[in-house]
Amino acid sequence: MPKISVLLPIYNTKEEYLKECVNSILNQTEQDFELLILNDSPNNPYLDDVVASFKDKRIKYFKNEKNMGITASRNKLIDLAKGEYFAVMDHDDVCALDRFEKQVAYLDAHPEVGVVAGQTETFGGKHRISCNPIKDEDIRLGLMSRCVLWHPASMIRKSVLTKNNIYYEKQFSPAEDLGLWVRLIPYTRFHNLEDIVLKYRDHPNNTTKVQNDKRIAAMCRLTGIVKASYPALYEEFLLRATHVKHIYLFGFIPLFRIIQKQEWTKYYLFGCILLWSKEENVKLRR
Repeated sequence: MPKISVLLPIYNTKEEYLKECVNSILNQTEQDFELLILNDSPNNPYLDDVVASFKDKRIKYFKNEKNMGITASRNKLIDLAKGEYFAVMDHDDVCALDRFEKQVAYLDAHPEVGVVAGQTETFGGKHRISCNPIKDEDIRLGLMSRCVLWHPASMIRKSVLTKNNIYYEKQFSPAEDLGLWVRLIPYTRFHNLEDIVLKYRDHPNNTTKVQNDKRIAAMCRLTGIVKASYPALYEEFLLRATHVKHIYLFGFIPLFRIIQKQEWTKYYLFGCILLWSKEENVKLRR
């Protein structure tokens, strides 16, 4: 059995994007893997030729008879996979060549950790390098409001999913990645490597841009779930999510103090007289 199953769903992928993605996988320093490619655009026969151009026995190519959507396709890949670890990948991104080696080494050395990701470098548009939290405690708190484990940069221990019968859920699509992490909170620990393990391609057809409204709606539903399922963790998140800003007159006289939390902002005159209080985006979190 392979050590790693690389799970790669594709959908009307540009040839140059797919070739760069697949090459970054095949050229990994860690070579003990199977690459499962699932085509969810069955009416696009051109992708058959692109995949067939790679003469590598580790590639296993599958094709949905009809379009199933990303959530069902990811779950199908999970059921097809034979590896001990699942390396998640998106069809337009590029792996750092030592990504698998570093993530396997970490999971092998830390059996209590079920998900390891890392930092990412965005290219193709604005250049950015992520600064995701490293430790499990900080990751759990971060998951109360956003996805601090970059999904296409993650490697998942198969047993954590299968033992607890956890899959991606369509109700959270296209934020099914955060939905998966939230469901896994009671069952495992998380970690982000400090290293850059993935180059994330920024382009106009990114799912996060094309389906932004659906993603926001899914995030709202997830916020309700985390508040109900992990109240203590959510309260700790709110306590830590406090920002204080001071505005000085002439550079040294304290004129205003602004205290901001996730759910409200308060403005104080001279640091102690409450002038104004407002709720922040309450509708989005209910």
